[in-house]
Amino acid sequence: MGQDKALIQVNGIRLIDHVYGRCHDLFPEIIIVTNQPQHFSEYHTKIFMDEIPGAGSLGGLYTGLIKASNDHVFCVACDMPFLKPKLIAYLIEKRFKSDVVIPRTKEGLEPLHAIYSKRCIEPIKKFIERGDFKTSRFLSEVQVTYCGEEEIKRIDPTLISFMNVNTQKDLFQIQKMLKGVSWTEKQKAI
Repeated sequence: MGQDKALIQVNGIRLIDHVYGRCHDLFPEIIIVTNQPQHFSEYHTKIFMDEIPGAGSLGGLYTGLIKASNDHVFCVACDMPFLKPKLIAYLIEKRFKSDVVIPRTKEGLEPLHAIYSKRCIEPIKKFIERGDFKTSRFLSEVQVTYCGEEEIKRIDPTLISFMNVNTQKDLFQIQKMLKGVSWTEKQKAI
Protein backbone atom coordinates (compact mmCIF):
# COMPACT_ATOMS: atom_id res chain seq x y z
CA MET A 1 0.00 0.00 0.00
CA GLY A 2 2.98 2.32 0.33
CA GLN A 3 1.90 3.47 3.80
CA ASP A 4 1.22 2.09 7.27
CA LYS A 5 -2.09 0.25 6.79
CA ALA A 6 -3.00 0.65 10.46
CA LEU A 7 -3.22 4.42 9.99
CA ILE A 8 -5.37 4.41 6.85
CA GLN A 9 -8.62 6.19 7.61
CA VAL A 10 -11.99 4.98 6.44
CA ASN A 11 -14.70 7.57 7.08
CA GLY A 12 -12.47 9.27 9.63
CA ILE A 13 -11.67 6.11 11.59
CA ARG A 14 -8.28 4.43 11.31
CA LEU A 15 -8.30 0.74 10.41
CA ILE A 16 -6.51 -0.14 13.62
CA ASP A 17 -9.25 1.59 15.62
CA HIS A 18 -11.72 -1.00 14.31
CA VAL A 19 -9.41 -3.85 15.32
CA TYR A 20 -8.42 -2.34 18.65
CA GLY A 21 -12.03 -1.55 19.56
CA ARG A 22 -13.17 -5.09 18.90
CA CYS A 23 -10.19 -6.66 20.70
CA HIS A 24 -10.57 -4.27 23.64
CA ASP A 25 -14.08 -5.64 24.16
CA LEU A 26 -12.83 -9.25 24.06
CA PHE A 27 -9.45 -9.37 25.78
CA PRO A 28 -8.03 -8.00 29.02
CA GLU A 29 -4.55 -7.75 27.48
CA ILE A 30 -3.81 -6.25 24.09
CA ILE A 31 -0.34 -6.00 22.64
CA ILE A 32 0.53 -3.88 19.63
CA VAL A 33 3.79 -4.77 17.90
CA THR A 34 5.02 -1.96 15.70
CA ASN A 35 8.17 -0.29 14.50
CA GLN A 36 6.51 3.09 15.01
CA PRO A 37 5.25 3.11 18.61
CA GLN A 38 4.72 6.87 18.56
CA HIS A 39 1.67 6.35 16.31
CA PHE A 40 -0.12 4.33 18.98
CA SER A 41 0.68 6.19 22.19
CA GLU A 42 -2.97 7.08 22.84
CA TYR A 43 -3.88 3.41 23.32
CA HIS A 44 -3.98 2.11 26.88
CA THR A 45 -2.14 -1.07 26.04
CA LYS A 46 1.28 -2.63 25.79
CA ILE A 47 3.25 -1.47 22.77
CA PHE A 48 6.47 -3.16 21.71
CA MET A 49 8.93 -2.92 18.87
CA ASP A 50 10.03 -6.12 17.11
CA GLU A 51 12.44 -8.24 19.13
CA ILE A 52 14.01 -9.22 15.81
CA PRO A 53 13.66 -6.30 13.35
CA GLY A 54 13.02 -7.00 9.68
CA ALA A 55 11.19 -10.31 10.13
CA GLY A 56 7.79 -9.02 8.98
CA SER A 57 4.58 -10.34 10.49
CA LEU A 58 6.36 -13.49 11.71
CA GLY A 59 8.64 -11.24 13.77
CA GLY A 60 5.59 -9.41 15.12
CA LEU A 61 4.00 -12.70 16.12
CA TYR A 62 7.25 -13.78 17.79
CA THR A 63 7.43 -10.54 19.79
CA GLY A 64 3.76 -10.71 20.77
CA LEU A 65 4.12 -14.27 22.03
CA ILE A 66 7.22 -13.42 24.07
CA LYS A 67 5.57 -10.38 25.66
CA ALA A 68 2.13 -11.92 26.27
CA SER A 69 1.07 -12.75 29.82
CA ASN A 70 -1.10 -15.64 28.65
CA ASP A 71 -0.10 -19.00 27.19
CA HIS A 72 -2.31 -18.43 24.13
CA VAL A 73 -2.80 -15.30 22.06
CA PHE A 74 -5.16 -14.23 19.31
CA CYS A 75 -3.03 -12.71 16.57
CA VAL A 76 -4.76 -10.35 14.17
CA ALA A 77 -3.63 -7.97 11.46
CA CYS A 78 -4.13 -4.24 11.95
CA ASP A 79 -6.24 -3.91 8.79
CA MET A 80 -9.13 -6.33 9.42
CA PRO A 81 -12.10 -4.10 10.34
CA PHE A 82 -14.80 -6.79 10.28
CA LEU A 83 -13.72 -9.09 13.13
CA LYS A 84 -16.51 -11.31 14.43
CA PRO A 85 -16.40 -11.99 18.18
CA LYS A 86 -18.26 -15.30 17.75
CA LEU A 87 -15.62 -16.58 15.35
CA ILE A 88 -12.79 -15.47 17.62
CA ALA A 89 -14.51 -17.20 20.56
CA TYR A 90 -14.87 -20.35 18.47
CA LEU A 91 -11.14 -20.38 17.71
CA ILE A 92 -10.34 -19.75 21.37
CA GLU A 93 -12.44 -22.75 22.43
CA LYS A 94 -10.20 -25.01 20.33
CA ARG A 95 -6.91 -23.70 21.74
CA PHE A 96 -6.22 -26.52 24.18
CA LYS A 97 -6.09 -29.16 21.45
CA SER A 98 -2.99 -27.77 19.72
CA ASP A 99 -0.32 -25.08 19.49
CA VAL A 100 -2.08 -23.17 16.71
CA VAL A 101 -5.74 -22.81 15.72
CA ILE A 102 -5.92 -21.36 12.23
CA PRO A 103 -8.72 -20.81 9.73
CA ARG A 104 -8.30 -22.29 6.26
CA THR A 105 -10.51 -21.16 3.37
CA LYS A 106 -10.31 -21.83 -0.35
CA GLU A 107 -8.12 -18.70 -0.46
CA GLY A 108 -5.64 -20.38 1.90
CA LEU A 109 -4.60 -20.05 5.52
CA GLU A 110 -5.42 -17.00 7.65
CA PRO A 111 -2.31 -16.78 9.88
CA LEU A 112 -3.12 -13.21 10.92
CA HIS A 113 -6.49 -14.23 12.36
CA ALA A 114 -5.44 -17.19 14.46
CA ILE A 115 -4.65 -18.49 17.95
CA TYR A 116 -1.04 -19.27 18.87
CA SER A 117 0.50 -20.77 22.01
CA LYS A 118 3.83 -19.87 23.55
CA ARG A 119 5.05 -23.29 22.40
CA CYS A 120 5.42 -21.63 18.98
CA ILE A 121 8.16 -19.26 20.15
CA GLU A 122 11.14 -21.54 19.53
CA PRO A 123 9.96 -22.87 16.15
CA ILE A 124 9.26 -19.30 15.00
CA LYS A 125 12.69 -18.17 16.17
CA LYS A 126 14.30 -21.03 14.24
CA PHE A 127 12.59 -19.95 11.00
CA ILE A 128 13.44 -16.28 11.55
CA GLU A 129 17.09 -17.17 12.10
CA ARG A 130 17.01 -19.04 8.77
CA GLY A 131 15.62 -15.95 7.07
CA ASP A 132 12.33 -17.71 6.31
CA PHE A 133 9.69 -15.13 7.28
CA LYS A 134 6.56 -16.65 5.74
CA THR A 135 4.14 -16.75 8.66
CA SER A 136 2.63 -20.14 7.90
CA ARG A 137 5.86 -22.06 7.17
CA PHE A 138 6.74 -22.83 10.79
CA LEU A 139 3.41 -24.65 11.23
CA SER A 140 5.09 -27.91 10.19
CA GLU A 141 7.00 -27.75 13.49
CA VAL A 142 3.96 -27.47 15.80
CA GLN A 143 0.61 -29.12 16.39
CA VAL A 144 -2.08 -27.33 14.38
CA THR A 145 -5.87 -27.41 14.37
CA TYR A 146 -7.23 -26.20 11.04
CA CYS A 147 -10.74 -24.78 10.91
CA GLY A 148 -12.15 -25.37 7.44
CA GLU A 149 -14.21 -22.97 5.38
CA GLU A 150 -17.53 -24.74 5.88
CA GLU A 151 -16.94 -24.83 9.63
CA ILE A 152 -16.13 -21.10 9.65
CA LYS A 153 -19.10 -20.22 7.43
CA ARG A 154 -21.48 -21.47 10.11
CA ILE A 155 -20.34 -18.45 12.12
CA ASP A 156 -19.25 -16.03 9.39
CA PRO A 157 -21.18 -16.96 6.21
CA THR A 158 -19.46 -14.37 4.00
CA LEU A 159 -15.97 -14.80 5.54
CA ILE A 160 -15.88 -11.03 6.03
CA SER A 161 -13.71 -11.51 9.14
CA PHE A 162 -10.72 -12.09 6.87
CA MET A 163 -11.23 -9.04 4.69
CA ASN A 164 -8.20 -6.77 4.82
CA VAL A 165 -6.44 -4.08 2.82
CA ASN A 166 -3.73 -5.22 0.44
CA THR A 167 -4.63 -3.06 -2.55
CA GLN A 168 -6.37 0.20 -3.38
CA LYS A 169 -9.28 -1.92 -4.65
CA ASP A 170 -9.59 -3.58 -1.22
CA LEU A 171 -9.54 -0.17 0.46
CA PHE A 172 -12.25 1.15 -1.88
CA GLN A 173 -14.44 -1.88 -1.13
CA ILE A 174 -14.05 -1.47 2.65
CA GLN A 175 -14.80 2.25 2.32
CA LYS A 176 -18.01 1.41 0.47
CA MET A 177 -19.03 -1.12 3.09
CA LEU A 178 -18.45 1.30 5.98
CA LYS A 179 -19.74 4.44 4.25
CA GLY A 180 -22.44 6.33 6.07
CA VAL A 181 -22.46 4.04 9.06
CA SER A 182 -21.70 5.50 12.47
CA TRP A 183 -19.06 3.92 14.72
CA THR A 184 -21.79 2.54 17.04
CA GLU A 185 -23.77 1.07 14.13
CA LYS A 186 -20.59 -0.44 12.71
CA GLN A 187 -19.82 -2.20 15.96
CA LYS A 188 -23.38 -3.58 16.21
CA ALA A 189 -23.32 -4.77 12.59
CA ILE A 190 -20.09 -6.62 13.09
